[in-house]
Amino acid sequence: MAKEYILDAKNKSLGRLASETASILRGKKEVDFAPNRVASVKVKIINLDKIKISEKKIEQKYYKKHSGYPGGLKITPLKKALEKKGIDYVFRKTVMGMLPKNKLQSKMIKNLILITSNA
Repeated sequence: MAKEYILDAKNKSLGRLASETASILRGKKEVDFAPNRVASVKVKIINLDKIKISEKKIEQKYYKKHSGYPGGLKITPLKKALEKKGIDYVFRKTVMGMLPKNKLQSKMIKNLILITSNA
């Protein structure tokens, strides 16, 4: 049976909430933590649309993606990502960056549930 954590995003910083979420998803708060297995935890983030992102970060932060071909670099500013894909995409991408880059990453991120107060 999976243990469920509920975190309120209201007036919390994007990075600090994301690092706390990533730590819980890895299972660091559990007694039986092992780095080679996915913890049986679910993390539910509520009020995600009320998260605090500074104006400076919105203007300066960007996401890079490369197709693998010459000239295939695509740069998306955070402002455009928020408009086009929403805060769910931005938060999930931030947490993904803080999880280990191995086979467990995709399994861990499936235990993240995002809820905006509008939905």
